[in-house]
Amino acid sequence: MTKHNLIIIGGGPGGYVAAIRAAQLGLDVACIELDKSLGGTCLRVGCIPSKALLESSEQFSEIKGDLSSHGIMVDGVQLDLGKMLKNKDRVVRALTGGIDSLFKKNKITRYLGRGRITAAGKVTVSGSEGETELTADKIIIATGSVPATLPGIELDGDRIGTSTEALTYGEVPGHLVVIGAGAIGLEMATVWRRLGASVTILEYLDRILPGMDSAIATEALKIFKKQGLNFQLGCKVTGVTTDGKGCTVDIDGADAIHCDRVLVAVGRKPNTAELGLESVGIETDKRGFVPVDEHLATSAEGIYAVGDVIGGAMLAHKAEEEGVACVEGIVNGYGHVNYNTIPAIVYTAPEIASVGQTEDELKEADVAYRKGEFPFIANGRARAIGHTDGRVKILADEKTDRILGAHIIGPHAGDLIAEAAVAMEFGASSEDLARCCHAHPTLAEAVKEASLAVDGRALHM
Repeated sequence: MTKHNLIIIGGGPGGYVAAIRAAQLGLDVACIELDKSLGGTCLRVGCIPSKALLESSEQFSEIKGDLSSHGIMVDGVQLDLGKMLKNKDRVVRALTGGIDSLFKKNKITRYLGRGRITAAGKVTVSGSEGETELTADKIIIATGSVPATLPGIELDGDRIGTSTEALTYGEVPGHLVVIGAGAIGLEMATVWRRLGASVTILEYLDRILPGMDSAIATEALKIFKKQGLNFQLGCKVTGVTTDGKGCTVDIDGADAIHCDRVLVAVGRKPNTAELGLESVGIETDKRGFVPVDEHLATSAEGIYAVGDVIGGAMLAHKAEEEGVACVEGIVNGYGHVNYNTIPAIVYTAPEIASVGQTEDELKEADVAYRKGEFPFIANGRARAIGHTDGRVKILADEKTDRILGAHIIGPHAGDLIAEAAVAMEFGASSEDLARCCHAHPTLAEAVKEASLAVDGRALHM
C-alpha cells in the first residue's frame, strides 16, 4: 500500500491544477485519471477541441465569404475536413503533453485507472495491470461531469451523440439537429453551419442561452438567425430514433424532423459512478452532486470535492479556482473563491461573455441599479476589422456605483470580459473603470464607453 499526503481523483482542470498547487506547497501528491491523457473533458473533448474547430471554421467561413470590401478576391475555396480535424487533434496533444510535463516537473505521481474510495483515507486504483491500494491523509474528488440526455433519447455514439461525437464527424452533415440552445449547442451548431450543414436548434425554453442576460440573448438570437441557424423555441423533444443512416426527432405537438445527425446538448450531470462515496457515508443531493461546505469539504472527514461534481457553474476555470482554494485551505488554512466574479463565455461569432449579475437577476432581487451600454458599431477598432455587431452592458449599484455585472456580445467579448471581472474582484465602481485610460483604437474602449454611459456621459454615442 503506497502512502501519499494527498490523493486527487480526476485529472481534469480542477484535479490537475489542484495537484500542481499542492506539489508547489510541498505535498506528496497522487493524481488518478482513467484516461491516458490528462486534462479531463475540457482539454480532451470539450473546451479546447471545440475552440480549435470554431477558429478553423470561422476562418473557412470568412475566406469563403465576401472579403472584397477588404480588397481580397478569393476563388475556389475548398474544405479539407480531415486536415481540419487533425489540426484540432494536434492542439489537444500539445496541451495534454504540456500537463504531463508539468506533472513531471512538480514530481506528481500519476496513476492510470479508475479511482474508488474504499474507506477513510484509502483509495483503490483499478487499471489494466490490476489494482493498486493507496492511502493519504486527504482526498480530493475532482471527477467532473458527463453529458446529460433526455427521456426517449438513447445515445448511440454515432447518429445520436453528444458534443464528443460532434467534434469528430467524418463528413459535414446535410442536416444537423441540435437539442439545446446553451453554450455547447450553439458553439457546435456554429461550427457545422459554417462548414456547410443545415442546422436546426431545438430548445425547450422560449429563449436561448438560459442563465445569461435576456436582452443580450435576444440580440444573439437575431444575429444567429441572420447567419443561417434555424431555431424552434418552446418545443419539447419526446424521442429520437435512427435507422443507421438518418434520424427522426419527435416533438410534442409539432411535426417530426428528419435529419442526418442529432447532437444532444442539454447540459451535463455529475460524474460519481463507481466512486465509492457510500463507503465513507457521502450522500449526493437530489441532482446527484456531491455536497460541500464553504471550505469545499464533504461530510466525510478528510475528503473534499471541487469542480463540476459539486455543481454550480460547470466551467473549467471555476474548477481550477476551487482546486487551488481547496489545496490552499488544506495546507494554509485558508482558500477562497469569489463566485460572483467567475466569467462565462460562448465562443460563437460574435462572442458572448458575462460576469456578475444579469439585469434580470437584479430586477428579481429588487436591487436598484444603473445601466450603461455602448454599441460596437460606434467603436473605431470594430469598424476597422468589420465586426460591428453587439454591445457592452455595464450594471452598477444605484447608490454606491459598484459594478454588479457586465455583459458583452461582440468581437473578442471573451477577452474583454476579463477587465470587468478584475474590476469587480477589486470592488471597482463604473466611475473607476470609466476613468482608466484605454488605448485607441481598441475594442476595450467600448468597455470604457459603457462605463461612462452608466452616468450618461458616453463620449462617442
